This record gives sequence, C-alpha cells and structure tokens, in this order.
Amino acid sequence: MKKMVIGGIILIVVLMAATFFMAGDAFQGDDYINALTMLGALAIISITIATALKYVNQIKNDTATGELADENWDGIGEFKNPIPSGWGIIFIGTIIWMLWYFFIGYPTNQFSQIGQYNDEVNEYNSKFKDKWKNPSKETLEAMGESTFLVQCSPCHGVDAEGIDGKAQDLTHRISKKQVLYTIKHGQHYLNYAMGAMPPLMAQGADAEAIATYVAGGLKGEAPAAFATCASCHGPDGKGMNGMAPNLKEYDETLVKHVLENGKKGSIGTMPSFKGRLNETQQKAVAAFLSSIKAE
Repeated sequence: MKKMVIGGIILIVVLMAATFFMAGDAFQGDDYINALTMLGALAIISITIATALKYVNQIKNDTATGELADENWDGIGEFKNPIPSGWGIIFIGTIIWMLWYFFIGYPTNQFSQIGQYNDEVNEYNSKFKDKWKNPSKETLEAMGESTFLVQCSPCHGVDAEGIDGKAQDLTHRISKKQVLYTIKHGQHYLNYAMGAMPPLMAQGADAEAIATYVAGGLKGEAPAAFATCASCHGPDGKGMNGMAPNLKEYDETLVKHVLENGKKGSIGTMPSFKGRLNETQQKAVAAFLSSIKAE
C-alpha cells in the first residue's frame, strides 16, 4: 500500500506540472480566478487518484464476507451485504442536487448571458416592429436588399442569380429542372394548408408539358395535364390565396413558408430562418425578390 501511495503522489505531481505547463500563461497577473481554477484541478486530481488507490487496494486485499444469498447463476452467488455507505450518500446527494438545480438553481431563475441576450433581442424586435408598422414599398425593398445581402447572398449570390447554378436563381421563379424534380419526388416540407404534394402526379410527356409551362411563367394556354396541378395551385397557379405554393412568383406567403421551414437545394438543405428574421424582415425579403424578378 505504501508503494501505491508514493506512486499516487508522484502521479498527482506529474499531472499538476503538466497542467501548469499547458496553462501557465494564464497565471500571469493578479487574476485570482485562475489560481482558484488550479486549486480546483488539484482537488479533482487528488480525489480521483485517492479514490482509485482505495478501491485498487480493496480489490487486492479485501475478502468477501457476509450471508450468501440463496440464488446463484451457474454456481456464482452473491452476498447479502448492504450498499457502501459512501455510494448511498452520493446517490441521495445527487437526487437532492437535481431537485435544487431543477427548482431553484441556475439557470431556472438565475442570471444567464443567454437569457440576457434573448431579453435584449426581444426588446429590440419589439422596438423594430413599432418603428416599421407601415413601411412603404420602397422602404421594404431597401430593407429586404440589406437583409438578403447578409442572410441569403452567401448561397444565392449578391445578385441573387445563384452563383453559377450552385443555388437557386431567385431572379427567376423556377426552372424546368426544378419543376420536374418536384413532380417526381413530391414536396412535403413547406407546411402549406393543402398539405404535402404526392410524388409522380404526372409522368412522361405530361410532366414535360407541365414543367415547360410552369418554368415559362404560366404564359399561353395551359396543357391539359396542368389540371392536376390546378386542383391545389389554382388555374392561375398562384396558390389559391396562400393555400398552396405560388407557382408564378415569389409572393409574400411563399417567401415566409420557405424562410420558416427551410428548403432542400442543389448545394444542400437551406436551414430554417424562423426566429432569425421577424415578420417585417420576411415581408421585406419578399418585396426585394419581387423587385428584381426577371421578365
């Protein structure tokens, strides 16, 4: 046991020296917090090693005693010994700490930087909402451009043209390739009132005709197969007053659904911007996209 104690002390010294070697620069100056941190590290290392030595010694030297239980498994039995008192105290203490933490301790009703940040964000958003209750079209477009450049341009490009096809070109409503992909695979993530669009609503020549018509801006006479689409999107393709996605342009409802739910794209999945953009900013992005749409 004596050799184990000496070995444990040497291990503590080595670990503390290694800790000081890695973080020694932090102890320059008069900041007592770093000294307390090192003291805590010493306590943790010492307690850990002492506990390990205790149980290693106990494994080596202790013998099993007590009343043997009647049950056994393949000839292996167990003694009817009470649980170790230290284990029991720690178990009960953990439960007490859990109750304290849940009902009284941090972060339930104490200061937290996250809580402070959220309060400041909510306060700012409230002031923002009051200031821009009825913005003009020009104001919305300018606000939308600023928001777009910060939040959207990293993928869609500063000109919204999709950075050489790597992301969706937002100056055009939708491409024929995208329409065909949606017809084939369906759509279920934008949470419109009409619900999910099933896959393979049209195939072959019908799918080609629909894709050409939609990608062309729904101009001219609609193909007969478009009647299937019109049942949800409406004969004009504008989404039946927000019940389904607008196939003709990026209206406010479509932009809101995409921003709040995200969307699968060619370079990955666009994340949800819910909580990052307020209602006015969402309207502003929609107004900006409408202002730059290609003919």
